[in-house]
Amino acid sequence: MKNLAIFDLDNTLINTDSDHSWPQYLIKKGIVDAAETEAQNEKFYQDYQNGCLDIDAFLKFHLAPLARFSKEELAEFHREFMAEYIVPYISPMQRMLVQSHQMAGDEMLVISSTNEFIITPICHLFGIHNIIGTQLEIGEDGRYTGNYVGTPSLKEGKITRLNQWLAERGETFESYGKVYFYSDSKNDLPLLRIVDEPVAVNPDAELEKEAKAKGWPILNFK
Repeated sequence: MKNLAIFDLDNTLINTDSDHSWPQYLIKKGIVDAAETEAQNEKFYQDYQNGCLDIDAFLKFHLAPLARFSKEELAEFHREFMAEYIVPYISPMQRMLVQSHQMAGDEMLVISSTNEFIITPICHLFGIHNIIGTQLEIGEDGRYTGNYVGTPSLKEGKITRLNQWLAERGETFESYGKVYFYSDSKNDLPLLRIVDEPVAVNPDAELEKEAKAKGWPILNFK
């Protein structure tokens, strides 16, 4: 029976936060108002770290610029973004962690609160094609509308989305020998507490405290 290896993305497989970096890229590109975007971006990032993020307000802010451009334009932006803001923040150890599960024949899945547009090409860098991120609404013209659909994959929402993914495959947790979950954030404690093999990666203070109390492995890639 194969295992399921689930990974958070930001500050877990990459030593940065792609959700936080994307607005910084847009500022540098001159696409958004620098002062307003910087202030909003920092506020939401602190709220996320503090575990009190208003996900609806954040997504309204974060997704609005996507509606202004075609998919082709956004794909080109993303290539630039990845080269400068993502690839330099992937360590050899993070690549080796993923490869160890791939070589073991495990099913691979990334589940992130960051939206699918941002995370999908990053996951593909690791050779991971099962991807759960906040889902984006697409209009009749094929462009993003700036809205999201379904349940955002944040906190307990990750469990909801994971169960939906498993159900679509005709599976449950019991379909796998072991279920691993790697994450850096206290926001992911709901899912970490229900898997067979929780692993703290670059953990924040609250996650590190619980990991030590429960004897979970702790990995540091920074």
